[in-house]
Amino acid sequence: MKSDAVKKGLQQAPHRSLFNALGMTEEEMERPLVGIVCSYNEIVPGHMNLDKIANAVKMGVAMAGGTPIMFPAIAVCDGIAMGHEGMKYSLVTRDLIADSTECMAKAHQFDALVMIPNCDKNVPGLLMAAARVNVPTVFVSGGPMLAGHVGGHKTSLSSMFEAVGANAAGKMSLEELNEYECKACPTCGSCSGMYTANSMNCLTEALGMGLKGNGTIPAVYSERLKLAKHAGMAVMELYRKNIRPRDIMTKDAILNALTVDMALGCSTNSMLHLPAIAHEVGFDFDISFANEISEKTPNLCHLAPAGPTYMEDLNEAGGVYAVMNELRELGLLHEDCITVTGNTIGENIKDCENKNPQVIRPLDNPYSKTGGLAVLKGNLAPDGSVVKRSAVVDEMMVHKGPARVFECEEDAIVAIKGGKIVPGDVVVIRYEGPKGGPGMREMLNPTSAIAGMGLGSSVALITDGRFSGASRGASIGHVSPEAAVGGPIALVEEGDIIKINIPEMTLELDVSDEVLAERRKNWTPREPKVTTGYLARYASMVTSGNRGAILAIDK
Repeated sequence: MKSDAVKKGLQQAPHRSLFNALGMTEEEMERPLVGIVCSYNEIVPGHMNLDKIANAVKMGVAMAGGTPIMFPAIAVCDGIAMGHEGMKYSLVTRDLIADSTECMAKAHQFDALVMIPNCDKNVPGLLMAAARVNVPTVFVSGGPMLAGHVGGHKTSLSSMFEAVGANAAGKMSLEELNEYECKACPTCGSCSGMYTANSMNCLTEALGMGLKGNGTIPAVYSERLKLAKHAGMAVMELYRKNIRPRDIMTKDAILNALTVDMALGCSTNSMLHLPAIAHEVGFDFDISFANEISEKTPNLCHLAPAGPTYMEDLNEAGGVYAVMNELRELGLLHEDCITVTGNTIGENIKDCENKNPQVIRPLDNPYSKTGGLAVLKGNLAPDGSVVKRSAVVDEMMVHKGPARVFECEEDAIVAIKGGKIVPGDVVVIRYEGPKGGPGMREMLNPTSAIAGMGLGSSVALITDGRFSGASRGASIGHVSPEAAVGGPIALVEEGDIIKINIPEMTLELDVSDEVLAERRKNWTPREPKVTTGYLARYASMVTSGNRGAILAIDK
């Protein structure tokens, strides 16, 4: 056992004395030590139930012959962090989570791990850590929140942000806004639409690192506790078979996840996290892979904010495996990839039925013949940009309009809510990238303000920041290189015409190369926005556009 390094031999007598201090018995010491990495806390709604999940996992591990030992991981609630300096800290926690978990697992020589994440950055952070530590590992999330109900319609967090914009536009009373506030988020769990947390928990299933239902069983269902117990049992079986994360998270498995991403219509943040996970296993994932896979992968789901269905609906329809079984018919999956069940993806999904073709469209009736995400390139984004194509209305798939340029999110929101943005405009928010932000904030507030003002079908938004999975409309983020390193987005001037063509996957500034070259000569780098603390250290290590955010601190 790996843990023998801290348990066996005369030299380990001091170590054993410390295990005695923990109250650990000799019988427990004879078993494999299984680290239970739990991000339970009392500030994130998606994590407030994880203590119960951890206890269920521990029971499953003990039942299967292991000794479970819990230690914590941090997590930020992106909703609470939204719209202020706190959002600068969200993305960077992914790497803090990966680094600290690696440290804990290596320092204490665990034989196996069970990861219990739920929200945006700690799912990919723990997947990255799993690849680094590479001991048998199973993931079990805390599960999605149930949808809220207002006026006979299901709602979610994105409804809440848009309600604020509607109130600012005089389209919703304070009383109506308060009803949304009280009902939009009715239970614990990760927010109920196909936002980043649920996207990554679903993709964990597609990767093979989580059991069936990991991404979709609601947080408040008792079935979630059963899943947690089975995860504890499963990790012991993986330990006995010596199946490790790098056996599971192969190049083919990551391409499977990207394919499922396209079918589900996941968050654009998956284009930050999948490359980071791939990097940990030695696969150089270029985001342009997305277009190649998108071209042959139909978009089968329109979960909120793209449509009226929610995670609970996807769960009842058969979940991620049912979506994968549809894709299997087209031969789009690498079915021989091994998973935490000990079986292959093909074996796992073969009998999984699509129980609701209104939630999971069949192959002969997809929402679109191409996938939910697209990577746009052009002279405004030579290294790429990302749009959630499945959440863009038809009339905005091709758009041309004047740039309205803002140097930060706050200035843009003031202009949008002040009625200074009109149909046809292209809002440009720059210096919000990983280096320029620093930290690459999400732009949910501006997109929600645009939607709330009734401009979602006539105004586009482009940024070197990123977008929440809750964003919808012609919202193009991750523009790279970012403004802070002299990317073309830094050279856009007020009134410049910007041309967006999502079907053709292009993003162009209608300015000649000669004019851009002249502007570049006159461009001056900005002074750093933050000079001390963790954000300053993070910004100093980011060297180029979104590549820095994709791989964070390139180890």
